[in-house]
Parts: sequence; C-alpha cells; structure tokens
Amino acid sequence: MKRYVAFLRGVSPVNAKMPELKRAFEVAGFADVQTVLASGNVVFSVREASVRALERKAESSMKSHLGKSFLTLVRSVEALQKILASDPYRGLKMKPETKRVVTFLRDRPREVPRLPLDKDGAVILRLVDREVYSAYVPTTRGPVFMALIERTFGKDVTTRTWDTVRRVAFQAP
Repeated sequence: MKRYVAFLRGVSPVNAKMPELKRAFEVAGFADVQTVLASGNVVFSVREASVRALERKAESSMKSHLGKSFLTLVRSVEALQKILASDPYRGLKMKPETKRVVTFLRDRPREVPRLPLDKDGAVILRLVDREVYSAYVPTTRGPVFMALIERTFGKDVTTRTWDTVRRVAFQAP
C-alpha cells in the first residue's frame, strides 16, 4: 500500500463535515483515511495507482456519498516529501512574516509564464512540474496571491501553505 494525499479545492467545515468526507474516501476503497486540518486535506493508503485514477475515484465517491464533489488533486506522500527536501524557497530573500504557499495544478501548463510574477505584494516564484511556489506578506486585503494564481493558472488548482504540506507529508501512519 502506498500513501497519498488528496488536496480538495474549496472545502471548509461549513460545506463538508470531516467525518462524512473521511467516510466517502473509505467507501471509495481507500484505507487508513485521515482528514487533516478540516480544510480539504485527506491522507490515505491504497495500492499504487495513477494520481489521475485516484482523483477520479475520490471525486466520484464524494459525489455519491456527499451529494457533491470537490476538485481533487492527488500527490503521493513520497512526492511531497521530495518537494519539502528540495525546498524551492531556499536561497530566496523573504521577510520573516512572508507566507510560503504551494499551488497544486492538475496538469503542467502548455505555456509557462515568465516568472517571477508579482502583484500587490504577492509573487509567483517558480513552477516545477505541477507545483507552483508563491509567497506573500499578509495584508488587510486578505490572500491577494489567489487572484494572481487564478489569473495565471486558472481555477483548476488548489493551494496550501508550506506548513500544511509539511504536516500532511509526515502524517501518521
């Protein structure tokens, strides 16, 4: 059995109860299912399969079990641990209050924008495979980086903080 993480777009405790979400993944045949942080992070085990097949299976099960589905982007725990070890932010000068975020894409874009791209204190720094690395300094206007990311890569994405990626990558068992 291999360990995977499903990152779901748009999940919150308001629109999805974590026990029900966990059950939807169990019904899909996934084992050792854990939800992390009540914001659409699901860690699970399953026989090795393509991430695309796992995404379809999870989305279909959510639709059947919850009556709705959320865009699901799957990465293996091993892949996430490699991302963390590579630390794509290493060597970059950032203020101490800077938030580092990773945006997961379903597919690598056909046309890669010239990076870095910045707007209103948010900057898209790098694109590596199907992950976009960005940083921003929090402001009273909220997460302005999301508008920049969606304008650049579309809405079939989901974003997590670097700390969340670390947490799910090392989630037991």
